[in-house]
Amino acid sequence: MQSLQIEVEPAPKDIRFLEDRLYDYNVEQTGSDDGKWLSIFVRDDAGEIVAGLHGWTWCGACRVQYLWVRQDLRRQGYGQRLLAAAEQEARARGCDHLLLDTFSFQAPLFYKKLGYEVVAVVDGFPRRPHSEYHLKKTLS
Repeated sequence: MQSLQIEVEPAPKDIRFLEDRLYDYNVEQTGSDDGKWLSIFVRDDAGEIVAGLHGWTWCGACRVQYLWVRQDLRRQGYGQRLLAAAEQEARARGCDHLLLDTFSFQAPLFYKKLGYEVVAVVDGFPRRPHSEYHLKKTLS
């Protein structure tokens, strides 16, 4: 057996390798091979990313892994527009729900206002007094 190696800064290709192998297994188990990445960016005039969303769609679901808006652009509708675009694309790909996570110090109220419901809370994560929220929205 090979030795375990802890890597603090793994190569992106190595992470992608793990993602691909897990996806292969999931396809084998479900028979659904329609997985696609979903990335939406807002760029400034210089082409720099000032806001964005990244996730995937697969097996009738959409998962948003990251949603970020540069601090000086927050509360100007970028987050809402990114999510609306993701929901629209998810529907076009045949998804009937969207899942995402957020911490209590991030944006749980923002998501609730947009129709997301809390399906689980992990109290004390990443540490007290904070919590992690798992949210879901049914796409009609």
